Amino acid sequence: MASATIPATGGVHPLVDTLAAAIRSSWQALPELEPLAIADDLEAISGSLDGERLFIHNELRRCRGLRKLHLETARLGAGLQILHCVYFPDPRADLPVFGADIVAGPAGVSAAIADLSPTRGALPEGIAGALAALPVHPFSQPRELPPWGTIFSPYVRFVRPVTAQEEGWFIEEVQGFLAVLSAAAQAAHFQSWDDPATVARYHGQLSYCQQQKRNDKTRRVLEKAFSPAWADRYIEELLFDDPPELP
Repeated sequence: MASATIPATGGVHPLVDTLAAAIRSSWQALPELEPLAIADDLEAISGSLDGERLFIHNELRRCRGLRKLHLETARLGAGLQILHCVYFPDPRADLPVFGADIVAGPAGVSAAIADLSPTRGALPEGIAGALAALPVHPFSQPRELPPWGTIFSPYVRFVRPVTAQEEGWFIEEVQGFLAVLSAAAQAAHFQSWDDPATVARYHGQLSYCQQQKRNDKTRRVLEKAFSPAWADRYIEELLFDDPPELP
């Protein structure tokens, strides 16, 4: 699977480029990492939106304890750049969902968010304790969570970084989240599919996916650049696919 990001002139925004590299580097700390198949027509995508070229590149992995690791980088013309990353856990393991997103444009980064989100009420005690011990930086422009943001943990970071220093802080905090998750995946224990805790985590992850699908802005952009049917497929099969049905 190719590791290149976006074929566009003018280069990739430093925060998008640096975070993508940090995420790829963090994969090496995950147990039993392996590629995850992706449809040929969903790996490298090009389209047009408002007369500008849209490029999307997707990378998939999986590992012990995490059923899917998805990294998406996208660029619209010479302006808008997006990084989207999500790790979905195997419901049998008591692990959170990792998510990170960056939206950048000619005026800078308008949004940067990262979190380890619980799938069953609250984060596991060990993970919550590890997150509480991480450095918290004084970003000058925190942002308000959207109405569907109830899926996030108390440790979610949602900001508009306005300086190179703040961009560095965001990278550092995301790397902290990833280190906590990697350690938890290494130590994860698995419960049976019919265990009540597994069932609860399954439904929690299902709720997470359903809440993310309420982001109409993403759907509208994809529908305009491609088609409503294609947007549905992309969201349902790749971005926020529901966890496989319980056996």
